[in-house]
Amino acid sequence: MNHEQYLYNHCKQLLAERGIELQQMAELVLFLQNKYIPHLTMEECLESVESVLQKREVQNAIITGIELDCLAEQNKLSQPLLDILKKDAGLYGIDEILALSIVNLYGSIGFTNYGYLDKVKPGVIAHLDSKIGPSCHTFLDDIVSAIAAAAASRIAHNDPAKSYITNQN
Repeated sequence: MNHEQYLYNHCKQLLAERGIELQQMAELVLFLQNKYIPHLTMEECLESVESVLQKREVQNAIITGIELDCLAEQNKLSQPLLDILKKDAGLYGIDEILALSIVNLYGSIGFTNYGYLDKVKPGVIAHLDSKIGPSCHTFLDDIVSAIAAAAASRIAHNDPAKSYITNQN
């Protein structure tokens, strides 16, 4: 197995260990795009999520964010960072900055998709943001939102019906 495949599989495993399946992110992609691309299928959404996960920048964000969440759960961070992450303090913002490194891969539509998911918190994002239980998801909720937003943006950019170029005879 080459290094790229190793990192891809490792990130899928990390997400799964935190209760996140690619299908859940694909559902968010469909939620974002089905109004604009009515023929969009779940399979296309899943393929787009998988494509986003192939990006090294995304893999680095996943590994970093999940590691920080896990260290916070284990009380292995110093103060005041430990309390900030455990409380998911509203003014912290570094979790969003990490997520924006993912969103930025697919242009400005990714920013709006991410902002919408962060505000509405549909599907699995609501669960991650609930702060119920011992798990810390300060980074994970933003990473999942960013992956879904990037995958939706990728689909929007690749939809021929959205093209501004027309055939003129």
